[in-house]
Amino acid sequence: MIERYTLPEMGKIWSSQSRFQCLLDVEIAVAKAQAKLKIIPPKAAKAISERGGFDIERIKEIEKETKHDVIAFVSNVAEKVGELGRFVHYGLTSSDVLDTAMSLQISRSYECLDLKLQGLEKALKDLALRHKNTITAGRTHGMHAEPTTFGFKISGFLMELKRNRQRVKTACEEACRVKLSGAVGTYSALGPEVEREVAKKLGFPVEDIATQVIPRDRHAQVFSSLALLGSGFERLAVEIRHLQRSEVAEAEEPFEKGQKGSSAMPHKRNPIASENITGLARLLRGYMVAAFENVALWHERDISHSSVERVIFPDGFIVADYATHRLTQVIKGLQVDKNKMKKNLGITRGQIMSSHILLELVKAGFSREEAYALIQKQAHSLKDGQTLESSIAADPELKKVLKKSSLKNIFSGESYRKSIEPIMKRAIK
Repeated sequence: MIERYTLPEMGKIWSSQSRFQCLLDVEIAVAKAQAKLKIIPPKAAKAISERGGFDIERIKEIEKETKHDVIAFVSNVAEKVGELGRFVHYGLTSSDVLDTAMSLQISRSYECLDLKLQGLEKALKDLALRHKNTITAGRTHGMHAEPTTFGFKISGFLMELKRNRQRVKTACEEACRVKLSGAVGTYSALGPEVEREVAKKLGFPVEDIATQVIPRDRHAQVFSSLALLGSGFERLAVEIRHLQRSEVAEAEEPFEKGQKGSSAMPHKRNPIASENITGLARLLRGYMVAAFENVALWHERDISHSSVERVIFPDGFIVADYATHRLTQVIKGLQVDKNKMKKNLGITRGQIMSSHILLELVKAGFSREEAYALIQKQAHSLKDGQTLESSIAADPELKKVLKKSSLKNIFSGESYRKSIEPIMKRAIK
């Protein structure tokens, strides 16, 4: 049964409610640090912590006049706190709170996404193990090259996912910083002690040197990692799409009861999920371009990045989350046709084993050029009903140097299985 995707986990992280709550969490953490350092009265920090709150409708009402959402938010929190609300946002600039709150959202989004990535990793591992001995045609340029196993093929995608998981983790860790250094990053209103205290509480490092904002190369790295993740998904999705083609038919996406593939052609079972994943990967690469455009801001800052980030952060993480879910369901339900793989291996009538025949002839004393020419001639002149093995066995010159036992071993494909198994262990531990 296909598990339906539900938005709430990732969606909630990027909702208005969550965003304002993260802003409030930062304001409370700052107030507590300031009270500890005797910058504001302890009773003010207590009041902000206990009574600090917000009402989204009231924030919108204030923003209509101020045309500034952070000022509207701070004013609303101060209203809730009462007289001591004058100490809310004390010594801070908007980006101090916005960027530090963004770190909270990025961190939570990473945790949510990585849980799903772990599920995809397990699904790929299970699929690879199930088919570690399933011989199939390896293809280059879309043409049969040499045999491989389907499990080995999947192991490569598994390793790519592991690399991408690490990239996303590293990028998110690098992006999650506390920045409370003021209007142009010089700590003119508050010393670095407050920033250090808040960083301890939130569990993030302090930004090394900020302008008015956390440098946007950190965010660009997050979107670069998400784009690479999406591209890895697309590579696997394209593989499935090719394998599902009518002419190949070696693997097929799950097809549910009642599902229809075409409004006009009742027989159609299209790889729609893999095609969808291909499209989502394009979006993730698009968000990466937008994030890179945000790196170059005027002087210590402008707000050209702000409108972009309000779109790419929620959309980027939600798209990555959904694509992970969808691909996991495809892999869990993938239908692999071992018989069709075996049948397709025979399409070239043994030509797919030519490289190992070449090696045998070189071992027997032929030059590489001589051996290549002999095998190519045999492969390109097969008659009806003839295979490369039978053609070689019937050739007076070749049968003198190539024993039947050697030919049988080569054309059995067993040598491929033996060489593949230890390599797969690199991915499956």
